[in-house]
Amino acid sequence: MKKILVTYNMFREGFNELENKYQVHFPTNQNFTYNEILEKIHEYDALCPMFNFPVTQELIDKGLNLQIIANYAVGYDNIDVIHAKDKGIVVTNTPDPVINPTANLALLLLLDTARRVSEYDRKLRTGRIKINVSENLGLPVTGKTLGIIGMGRIGKALCKRARACGMEVLYHNRHQLDLNEETKWGAIYVTKDQLLEQADFVSLNAPYTSETHHIISEPELKRMKKTAILINTARGALVDENALIKALQEKEIYGAGLDVFEFDDYPSNELLQMDNVVLTPHIGTQTTLTRIEMAKAVCNNIIGFFENDRPITRIY
Repeated sequence: MKKILVTYNMFREGFNELENKYQVHFPTNQNFTYNEILEKIHEYDALCPMFNFPVTQELIDKGLNLQIIANYAVGYDNIDVIHAKDKGIVVTNTPDPVINPTANLALLLLLDTARRVSEYDRKLRTGRIKINVSENLGLPVTGKTLGIIGMGRIGKALCKRARACGMEVLYHNRHQLDLNEETKWGAIYVTKDQLLEQADFVSLNAPYTSETHHIISEPELKRMKKTAILINTARGALVDENALIKALQEKEIYGAGLDVFEFDDYPSNELLQMDNVVLTPHIGTQTTLTRIEMAKAVCNNIIGFFENDRPITRIY
């Protein structure tokens, strides 16, 4: 019987099918440490790393029987995928369950930052605001332009939501969509510079790679409108956080809505002090149903790989 090792003991109902087919080993407590996995991995045919658990070259080399790494996430920068490929190990991810909740969060951050919802909430609770019809004004959304960098599944889902809000949508992607898709989504392809110069809101929905590291840094921020808002629900290191802090302090852009951060997955102190920044702690997929669906997607990948009875979302 195949042996499966899961790094966290959570959302067990999503793993039911896997447990019915194979020998699945969860930690007794909430999670295995890296060293515990390192000691055990040689016994297992499949590994499910959850919540950015690092799958290093060292760990892969210890996996003498390892055939598949089924990541519990859409991103996979926690895995040395090149080394896994060299070892003949398949790597999969879970893109489908994360599409709608992440797109919803991106739109939420956009609306919240533009209309200053969280800021007003804080000020009302502490008595720091008075209602005045000529002050405390936010920015409109309807009739404005959203620029999406990364027109993959989440980018397209966000585009659909933005269009429903009456927004125009520009996008920049590694490859331009074909005309039928552009017509379907109602989005216009532009260069990155054109997008930054024209968009009222810029949303980052690209994967993190060496090419997209600091895709938004000081030069890009200077190209944006002074009334523009930056939204990032993808990966923190897409943005040079120090450059963003400077741009916000110097009012080079209006604000930011951030679910991810460059340093240790936690915002810099300067961001915490800013009223024009809305912050959430990487909650793009943080609903119970989404997390269970992600577990089911992991199961589908592992079972589909071993049984060849269903499609899998294979990275390599």
